[in-house]
Amino acid sequence: MARQLEPTLPLMPKATAVWLVDNTALTFEQIAEFCGLHVLEVSGIADGEVAIGIKGLDPITGAQLTREEIARCEADPSARLRLRVSGHPEPVKRSKGARYTPVSRRQDRPDAIAWLLRHHPELSDGQIGRLVGTTKTTIQSVRDRSHWNQPNIKPVDPVSVGLCSQIELDAAVRLAHGRVERERAKTSTAEPGDTLRPASETASLQEDKAVFSDTQDTDQD
Repeated sequence: MARQLEPTLPLMPKATAVWLVDNTALTFEQIAEFCGLHVLEVSGIADGEVAIGIKGLDPITGAQLTREEIARCEADPSARLRLRVSGHPEPVKRSKGARYTPVSRRQDRPDAIAWLLRHHPELSDGQIGRLVGTTKTTIQSVRDRSHWNQPNIKPVDPVSVGLCSQIELDAAVRLAHGRVERERAKTSTAEPGDTLRPASETASLQEDKAVFSDTQDTDQD
């Protein structure tokens, strides 16, 4: 049996970083290294410019850190947090097909859709539907503000309400960015005037030039 690799990052890194920023005296560098983020991202979280709407995830109750480990690193800014491997559950692989959303969470889907449309407009309707377990019709109704409960819809991070995992969201965003970049590259290479004219159009232009030349010769005579 192949040996399983030990995880190097906590579950839901951004949500964990939000909690550590709000509840500890750890440095931005310590939090960034533990969560696999850039120091500027952590600084942005502290300033309220990054991870907007993401609810903090307590790594202590999630058995990923201990209070003693946090206290050790708070006392020594050069120390680095060590992840509790035993408390890191294996991600559950979801079978293909529509995502089942518990009844208690279905009311959160319009809020999650609004959050994704605002913060990740690059996601396709299909990707949003798979992330939160909804239909394109519902997504469109939230987008054009025709949803029956529109006055009460407030953007909420789908990860914070358990509609999808941070891993799934990050993967979808990466795929969407890749698609956007490919489309942008195709657009930039197809400059106007670079393509060859069709043979029929070229022949027509040659005939027009010949008629114009004959007309000039007749006028001169």
